[in-house]
Amino acid sequence: MITVIDIKKKAESFYPEYLKAIISGENVFPKIVRSDKTISKDFIESGRQKAELIDQSKDRKGFGFTISYRTINTKRHSIQDVIDEISFQTETDFLKFIRKESEVATFRKSISVILSRLPELSEWIKRYPLKVIEYTDKWQELIDVCQYFKCNPKPSLYVRELPVKVHSKFIENNRGVLLELLNIVLTSENINEEFTSAKDFEKRFGLKFNLGQVRIRILDKSISDKHLAGLTDITVTEEEFCNLQIPCKKVFVLENKTTFSNLMNFLTLPHMENTIGIFGGGFAVGKLKNALWLSDKEIFYWGDIDTHGLKILSQIRGYFPTTKSIMMDFETLNNFKLDWDKGEPISEYTLPNLTSEEQQLFQFVRADNISTIRLEQEKINHRYVLEKVAKIFESTKAL
Repeated sequence: MITVIDIKKKAESFYPEYLKAIISGENVFPKIVRSDKTISKDFIESGRQKAELIDQSKDRKGFGFTISYRTINTKRHSIQDVIDEISFQTETDFLKFIRKESEVATFRKSISVILSRLPELSEWIKRYPLKVIEYTDKWQELIDVCQYFKCNPKPSLYVRELPVKVHSKFIENNRGVLLELLNIVLTSENINEEFTSAKDFEKRFGLKFNLGQVRIRILDKSISDKHLAGLTDITVTEEEFCNLQIPCKKVFVLENKTTFSNLMNFLTLPHMENTIGIFGGGFAVGKLKNALWLSDKEIFYWGDIDTHGLKILSQIRGYFPTTKSIMMDFETLNNFKLDWDKGEPISEYTLPNLTSEEQQLFQFVRADNISTIRLEQEKINHRYVLEKVAKIFESTKAL
């Protein structure tokens, strides 16, 4: 026999369907609650369950579910009135039972405001009624933002420069839902359709945005003196970086910012000619993707020996196939075994663009994807690093 808790769960699961019915104007009441009508063989237990249902029913409380009965003749207990059907006869009964009267009243007001100002969102609110409720306190601002873009497509302003009376961080904090709404409100010619995610909000809707930055260290003084007015540590925008033409032969890309700063300080040695260093910034190495001037350089990547470090190596090698890894091997890992730490799980089982040894290393540090291994760059001492880097330049001279 169904319990009051079961009825509550079924009523709550029906709630989204009920909200959709409000929008479409459909009447869904009376609503029957489907249940197991099997009579318990334990007459006492069955009677107790029935009493609990009756006690919480509309007959006793004045609202909620209604119970209807049918009479049966049992072999053991003679004639009995058993529960035949449980239902919510009216909208009021249903809402009072799940305690949603106030929420639904607000929901009705919200959809009225939305449809009066942006009727094109009709299908969206039918599809996502719970989102209408989720953003109850924000609809005025959401609509204002949508109407601004509708009247001023691709405004070429920074988000916080938009002349819309909302909190300075409102658009940034609500990119997800605004992306959905603006995709409906704006016509295709007013959207840059090659950008699809919330992180590309500014690019998709024609706003100005802060370009990613790339930090570079010039390790050959003659390059900095001749081409960069003596500057050795510079930060440029992603676009500026892609348009650079630094006359170097070797490029070191480092994942960790601390290691980048430290390594670049003690790698400024006489034999580091024709060389620059770039701070990759983890998965932000994607900023290097369109820097075609790097294509003919000898690129060396050094990251943590862990799942993420090897994934980033795979990523950058996807842009520049001849990229070589340094200190990302079993020799380095085993030399600093006392410095191993726990790494982070990763969904991939294999990675493209790795050599066979790197692939084996990835499988080793990935382990069972629970007890993963990490050797951070900072744990590798300077002497070891200098020896490895020196070998790179020695092998070049030997050629």
